[in-house]
Amino acid sequence: MNKTLKEILSTSIYLLVVLILTLLVVTYVGQRTKVIGNSMSPMLSDGDNLIVDKISYRFQEPQRFDIIVFPFRYAEKTYYIKRIIGLPGETVRIDDEGNIYIDGEVLDESFGKETIKDPGRASQPITLEEDEYFVMGDNRNNSSDSRDPVVGNIHRDEFIGKAWMRIWPLGDIGMIRHQ
Repeated sequence: MNKTLKEILSTSIYLLVVLILTLLVVTYVGQRTKVIGNSMSPMLSDGDNLIVDKISYRFQEPQRFDIIVFPFRYAEKTYYIKRIIGLPGETVRIDDEGNIYIDGEVLDESFGKETIKDPGRASQPITLEEDEYFVMGDNRNNSSDSRDPVVGNIHRDEFIGKAWMRIWPLGDIGMIRHQ
């Protein structure tokens, strides 16, 4: 083989390995996603770019207040970013004053941007199954979340992953605070 052919073959193999490794990382470890809308404001804003950790939930269970990414059931390539409020087996209810109750106890949390005006389907107690989670946006009055029957409870196998890091805009780059 001549020298040029060896260089072409070597470069091709290198690029193939890089491509395969990139596909493995994107498929099993992490992926970039963009925030569309203000349902997670003030924590996340419209246009923020995030890296989603797709591997940690293989080794640990999701926790209350984790920010997760999951596909919207009724539209292709549409992903929701919400905070876990209710865990499997718990009963969630929201009263007319906007208080969130977990198993009859008021949830102590400070992520909600404002008092909830519409409890939606959570005005009545919602008991979560073994693999179900109740999720909400931080901008409670501007969020389509588990209170809406179209979104409903999210099953564990629907999770794409946990929001891990904001990579854009550059001025806000950093790790995402969950707890």
